[in-house]
Amino acid sequence: MRRALRRARDGVALDRTEAETLLHARGEQRDQLFAAASRVRDAGLEATGRPGVITFSRSVFVPLTKLCRDRCHYCTFATVPGRVPAAFLGPDEVLDIVRRGAELGCTEVLFTLGDRPEDRWSAAREWLEEAGYPDTLSYVRAMSIKVLEETGVLPHLNPGVLSWTDFQRLKPVSASMGMMLETTATRLWSEKGGPHFGSPDKEPALRLRVLEDAGRNNVPFTTGILIGIGETLAERVDSLFAIRRVAREYGGIQEVIVQNFRAKHDTAMAATADASTEELAATVAVARLVLGPKMRIQAPPNLIGGEYELLLRAGIDDWGGVSPLTIDHVNPERPWPRLDELAARTEAAGFALAERLPIYPEYVRRGEPWLDPRIAGHVAALADSATGLVAADSAPVGRPWQEPEVALVDSGRTDLHESIDTVGRTGDRRDDFDSVYGDWDELRSRVSAQPARDTGPVDRLRPAFATALRHAESDPSGLSDEDALTLLSAGAGAEISALAALADALRADTVGDEVTYVVTRNINFTNVCYTGCRFCAFAQRRTDSDAYTLSLDQVGQRATQAWEVGATEVCMQGGIHPDLPGTAYFDIAAEVKRRAPGLHVHAFSPMEVVNGASRTNMSIRDWLVAARESGVDSLPGTAAEILDDDVRWILTKGKLPTAAWVEVVTTAHELGMPTTSTMMYGHVDNPSHWVAHLKLIRDLQARTGGFTEFVLLPFVHTNAPLYLAGIARPGPTHLENRAVHAMARLLLHGRIANIQTSWVKLGEQGVVDVLRGGVNDLGGTLMEETISRMAGSENGSYKTIADLEALARAADRPARQRTTTYGEVGEERLTTARRHDGVWRPNLLPLVSG
Repeated sequence: MRRALRRARDGVALDRTEAETLLHARGEQRDQLFAAASRVRDAGLEATGRPGVITFSRSVFVPLTKLCRDRCHYCTFATVPGRVPAAFLGPDEVLDIVRRGAELGCTEVLFTLGDRPEDRWSAAREWLEEAGYPDTLSYVRAMSIKVLEETGVLPHLNPGVLSWTDFQRLKPVSASMGMMLETTATRLWSEKGGPHFGSPDKEPALRLRVLEDAGRNNVPFTTGILIGIGETLAERVDSLFAIRRVAREYGGIQEVIVQNFRAKHDTAMAATADASTEELAATVAVARLVLGPKMRIQAPPNLIGGEYELLLRAGIDDWGGVSPLTIDHVNPERPWPRLDELAARTEAAGFALAERLPIYPEYVRRGEPWLDPRIAGHVAALADSATGLVAADSAPVGRPWQEPEVALVDSGRTDLHESIDTVGRTGDRRDDFDSVYGDWDELRSRVSAQPARDTGPVDRLRPAFATALRHAESDPSGLSDEDALTLLSAGAGAEISALAALADALRADTVGDEVTYVVTRNINFTNVCYTGCRFCAFAQRRTDSDAYTLSLDQVGQRATQAWEVGATEVCMQGGIHPDLPGTAYFDIAAEVKRRAPGLHVHAFSPMEVVNGASRTNMSIRDWLVAARESGVDSLPGTAAEILDDDVRWILTKGKLPTAAWVEVVTTAHELGMPTTSTMMYGHVDNPSHWVAHLKLIRDLQARTGGFTEFVLLPFVHTNAPLYLAGIARPGPTHLENRAVHAMARLLLHGRIANIQTSWVKLGEQGVVDVLRGGVNDLGGTLMEETISRMAGSENGSYKTIADLEALARAADRPARQRTTTYGEVGEERLTTARRHDGVWRPNLLPLVSG
């Protein structure tokens, strides 16, 4: 204990054993613990610019539904249909509560509800169906919009377990969200008799994933632990360390609640002893030391038995939501303190009490990406611009939730498609490099060391390699993981030559000798993006010097130019711009079709599809149908990177998870919209990830048949944040490039005929080598390419037809221009393209002006 207290006093980071030891502190040792915790809290308040200020939120609680699919053994909030007048509060009831709260100065409406009650209760399903909502979350979304528009009070949503996609839907209608972690003790959920047994949403791993997804979506999120429900002290500490990890990695946890269990009548845990206030205070102090000065820590004031001074000494800096109108529906037997009493008790302990919004001041001041533009105005109307706290003279007033959608307007460096090859980028990194991607040290701890390559001799095949090669000859797509990994370890010389020869023979049998290419123009309509992909050097904030957005007219002019010089396709993708309405994608596709009806519109990655669907509150299927009606012919299967979430969440902070990518491409295929498939490799992954990715793509194709090709994308490291932070390696080796292209041909045999390489990323010699090892397609002429060039690729941003055909000749192969779907190109397009070959070089293709 003495050692742990000394380390706490000296500001040394505690390990788990020391934190557990400090939970036992009582008497004089407790006072020393509190002193250390108070110093950490005070340093944090000083750093935020509000020394000595304890905050709270004036809140109104709306129990939208008390039905729940879970069966927590201590809960009296959840009930059964026969004990409530209706499955949900109706819109008029919701508005009546919130309006009365607004009259009393409330700036937060806490939507409290059970997890997905429609999954358990027919009464909930029937109510939602009659009201016209497909699920509970759709009703939550609708009520949040109604509250914003009619009262101006800010929603804080507590709808339970949410998916990554759910956060996409709900972030635009809420200032913040929350869900208690409660505990990481899995046994309390999995073992019969545990407080969470029989509650599917209480699995700790699932709830931790929710915390992570909140951070990935840049949602200011409240979480916390519930102490005294049967967890050990070691398990309690583990919960705090788990929260700290997520907070550091994603930066989205705005507040941690430390709540003490209070037994309730008529529950399975009615006889369980309450967690004492002394135990609560010790846990708060340890939480403060573990979580540090930047974290805001709360103890609910109605559960502390009047021990205000004790909890303040222990290190809290917030009292949470306190309502002058509604009861605490989760703890209805525990009334809120009056606000004047709360202020007096806080001041008696030497602090000032200040009112905050549901979104903490730090996130108010940061703005994007933590605040969606559609709710930013509502927050600004109530916040003091200097402090982020509630403005002294503010009062909630209803205002439109979403401003009228406007057409795309050009801004910024719209000549980047040209000047990236001449002037280059302004700098190698953004000035928010150290914060926008999460905590680099925390991320670094999650990256496994690359396994050593066991490559063979130059002049002969290893026996295991020869055996794997024989298996590949007889059943290439059915290779075991072991055989595939052995082949991917091919050494220079005999082994890589044998692997390439097998893949190339398979290519010849499958598609013949022709090397295909498409005459296309890339149109990246904006690079403004706040998703936080750590491999991406293309994304910029709207205020960055390299940021740009094209107008709709500029997009149309570039499409017209492409058609005039013989293109058959435009490929359009862009950043996830916070101001871009979900219907803008439809406008872009329609504008291209209006300007050049004959162009194939190959547009919008699965990430953009999910973004568009979320912003329009449409299903993926309905959004894709609307996109097709607007002119989209096929989708690029980008945003795949590596289809393994353990790798994805290192590569990106907020891009869609594997399941969402699969849902988008599968739905597109079901609708008859073909897509490409891709893999970006050579960063923090290893060959086992490549094999799993290829097999996932193979199996998807077996079910849907919608992939036109598989595109291999070697990681370009030079300006990639993940590389600049010292985490990613500098891309794959030349040997790995040859091996993985060949492996794609083998594992996808019989499923995907076309294997494409990226000349932008590989360079000319690299392209020629993989053309001799299973590849049959060169992709497109591009005409402009900014994504790889911003990352540091040195292979240019365009190729002429002559350039591409020269690459094919270097590999002793004929070349053929193709359509997007690998069909024959009409004579008029062929003639036009050759007549204008090279016209799109930057010095000949005019800069489009708005």
